[in-house]
Amino acid sequence: MTNETAGPSYGTIDRDYGMRLAMTPPDEDGPVWMVNLMRYREVAAYGPPSDGQPSEPISGREADERYSPIDVLAKIGAEPVFVADVDTQLLGDTPKWDRVGIVKYATRRSFVEMQSRADFQEKHVHKAAGMAETIVMGCTPIFSWNEGVDWSEVPHPPTDEDGPVTVIHVIRFHPGQADTGMVQYQNHAADVAVPAGVRISGWFGVEGTIIGDGRSWDQVRFNAFPSKRAFMAVVTDPNRLAAQREHRETAIADTYTMILRPTLDRLAASTSE
Repeated sequence: MTNETAGPSYGTIDRDYGMRLAMTPPDEDGPVWMVNLMRYREVAAYGPPSDGQPSEPISGREADERYSPIDVLAKIGAEPVFVADVDTQLLGDTPKWDRVGIVKYATRRSFVEMQSRADFQEKHVHKAAGMAETIVMGCTPIFSWNEGVDWSEVPHPPTDEDGPVTVIHVIRFHPGQADTGMVQYQNHAADVAVPAGVRISGWFGVEGTIIGDGRSWDQVRFNAFPSKRAFMAVVTDPNRLAAQREHRETAIADTYTMILRPTLDRLAASTSE
């Protein structure tokens, strides 16, 4: 059974996975992508006043912007590779997520060591104040394919009013279904998705959830669409819907599906570096 312990107010720490991150032998260590699902407090909940805290109430999102540890990440060889606001949450009733972010760390050990750095702790007070709930999953790439039909030639190309979107699927499969039912669904759906301009920004296997709500996950998938109209055309296609009912819905035990509007997207590039 997973060894979990209460930690920050915004989630539960999985100590077993934390030990795995910290104790990975150097010759077996390597890059890990930390995928963050974030829900903000309406008003940031700071403790007693101290240096660096706002004098007036601010939103949880504003507190998270103050947290943003870009300089600390750079010092340890890590970098944000994806940031997006949630446009629409399609599947997964609660919580309602606000933002998705991904940081690529050079090693698992560097992620753990960062937690005890003084410069990180100084910033973390803002995350603790602003975050209502988060899931942070350690992931490694299983597939990436960012080429395909030119978006100027698809039925629903990007426009100034309806630019590119990324759709995230956070998935837990029924046992054995990742390689059976889900693959059958993918084979059917590709006939609709590829001509529409869909590109795979990155599919990731989840090796552990360092902070969460006790649930485990198997994969996180990011698919890029030329526009929201393109996404709607794909998801309402009768052939894809039939494959979804026959294969996808029977393969998946739990999921979040969200349409995202990226403000930073180096995800595909980060998996090929």
